[in-house]
Amino acid sequence: MSAVPILEENRSATSLHIDAGPADIAELKRLTRGGARALNEQFDDDSHLNEIIPKPWGYEYRAYVDDFFDLWSLHIDVSHSTSTHAHPRKLTYLLCLSGEGVTAGLEREFPVKPGSIVRIAPGAFHSTRNTGSEALELIEVEVPRNKYDLMRLRDDYNRAGKSYESTSLVEEKFPLKPTRRLPNAKVRSGSPDGKFHFEIRTGMDVFYRRRPEDIFYIPLCVSGVVYSDIRILANSSENSRPEPDKNYLCVSRAN
Repeated sequence: MSAVPILEENRSATSLHIDAGPADIAELKRLTRGGARALNEQFDDDSHLNEIIPKPWGYEYRAYVDDFFDLWSLHIDVSHSTSTHAHPRKLTYLLCLSGEGVTAGLEREFPVKPGSIVRIAPGAFHSTRNTGSEALELIEVEVPRNKYDLMRLRDDYNRAGKSYESTSLVEEKFPLKPTRRLPNAKVRSGSPDGKFHFEIRTGMDVFYRRRPEDIFYIPLCVSGVVYSDIRILANSSENSRPEPDKNYLCVSRAN
């Protein structure tokens, strides 16, 4: 049985927050004093991050990246879980595409299902486990970009205290490619299994051309990084009105 309560009450997606508290700060201090380090990604050198990263719980891969935003897709196998970890410097959002699971902080847990959005503050320890009967598919929005900003507290696969993975698998079907739409940006057109599609769209296009297969619209604007607040839109929400002058990464189900 879980040691922390699972919040089951009916909440809007944007109200699911995991914030850093005294317990998180204490664990970060303990890890740091024990020699653990949050490192820094070298944008032009760490090219393996543009491929598929195998994990003991499944795999993950970049869907979009630029100098500020880093968007990853996570595939968590049945009955598996990520480590309990924190990103001391960056803000994270977890968006559920399919499957069922639980995202837990040190003091409480949230059930996640398709359409769920969980905001995780810098320094807040968290983990996500698959509680369903199929793969749990998530989008992880990370700002500012720094994949090595990671400190692992607990792990089912003996990775506690270890840094981010250094191995990768080449993705040939839907590789990460530069886009002319945004400076220094790369996007992957589809997921390796072909289930999901990624594309950059203007807010005006989203406003006039909603599609039933669309799941999330993620604004790619510097203000979201500066203010640590990203207004992610779920296509299923009646209040998801895009701003015409912004660009969005549209995540959709493949036809």
